[in-house]
Amino acid sequence: MVWKRFSRWCVRRMPKRLYARSLIIIIAPMVLLQSVIAYVFMERHWQMVTERLSMAVVHDIASIIDIIETYPQSDNHSNIIRIAQQRMGLNISILPPYPLPPPGPKPFFSILDYFLREEITKQINRPFWIDTVGDSDLVEIRIRFDDKVLRVFATRSQTYASNTSIFLSWMIGTALVLLIIAIFLLRNQIKPIQQLAEAAESFGKGRPLPKDFEPRGADEVCRAGIAFLQMRQRIERQIEQRTTILSGVSHDLRTILTRFKLQLALIGGNFDTDLFEQDIDDMQNMLEGYLAFARGEGTEEVGNLDLRLILEKVSEEAQLWNRGFTYAIRGDPVIQVRPIAFSRLISNLVSNAFRYATNISIKIQNCEELLTLIVDDDGPGIPERKREDVFKPFFRLDKARNQDTGGTGLGLSIARDIARSHGGDVRLGKSSENGLRAIVEIPG
Repeated sequence: MVWKRFSRWCVRRMPKRLYARSLIIIIAPMVLLQSVIAYVFMERHWQMVTERLSMAVVHDIASIIDIIETYPQSDNHSNIIRIAQQRMGLNISILPPYPLPPPGPKPFFSILDYFLREEITKQINRPFWIDTVGDSDLVEIRIRFDDKVLRVFATRSQTYASNTSIFLSWMIGTALVLLIIAIFLLRNQIKPIQQLAEAAESFGKGRPLPKDFEPRGADEVCRAGIAFLQMRQRIERQIEQRTTILSGVSHDLRTILTRFKLQLALIGGNFDTDLFEQDIDDMQNMLEGYLAFARGEGTEEVGNLDLRLILEKVSEEAQLWNRGFTYAIRGDPVIQVRPIAFSRLISNLVSNAFRYATNISIKIQNCEELLTLIVDDDGPGIPERKREDVFKPFFRLDKARNQDTGGTGLGLSIARDIARSHGGDVRLGKSSENGLRAIVEIPG
């Protein structure tokens, strides 16, 4: 319960932007790691070295005191002062028995002051006074005797682990350098995500894409950007197709309605019943084609489709059309697609081939990464410059858009729309029989 409350508190306090959260993810472990290192260094190295250095200096002072007490007959103690300076690195002097100065303020954080006091009390056990903050390079120690005062100056490096500041400087300096590098690299990685978010927001508001937007950055971010552009293209293409279908419906139905008016006008005279029924059938076929195109198959669930069953039905249809038909399947014939939609894709491609060719062949290769379906025929084919135009709704190779030629001009548009809804595409080429080749590629 406490952990859940703490987690909710952290979530509320955490920044909302990805850039700030990423910085915290980088900075927090770095600060924690360096804090642990600094603590271990302070505890095990700095304190231990400072303690031993202080112990050695106090030991030398205790030795000097023993010599002074052993040879009290010396008046100026010049030899002791010389030996202390040359051999021990200590600058000593003998002062009159003035009272010791009052204790100075203790530094807030100084282990040197603590260890010196502890060692002097332990080894010498005389009244003393120390100053560890007066001069940054020297430490002053005064020891009081009955008739004199011993004043000792020692360099700070003799009593204190002076490399601590160097260690801390290097640790903080390297941390800052690493942090600057991390911020620079992280900014370059976050920027593509921010641009992708801005592009998605602009598209949602109906605005054009930012001029400098392009998929870049890490592989996952780049793939997300490419997927967004493809999704945007599909949505724009659907909007364009739905707009085109409205104009096409109005044009085609107006043609049929005009025929109705003419037939009704002729009721009193020669009324052609067969032509009237043909117009009704044409209208019904057009409406079914329009609805199939406009409805799409986006709501259909993905399932298994056995290609052998579909191609067997196509083979029976070829006999009705009196067409030659062969097929071959390499790999697993059962695929994971939207069954009704994919069946319509094959049906539309084959229907076009039956309409214009005599012999049709289908080759299917199902690999783990790609499903390839190739429909070849020996018909007249399509000129290369018009192979993309035929995928446009209501586009006909004949210029007059004559309804008597059959079809609504939506077969290939529906086929490509279905293929792209599966993440693939349909493209046209020239077959080995000098006819038309339709290639469908669906990623696995």
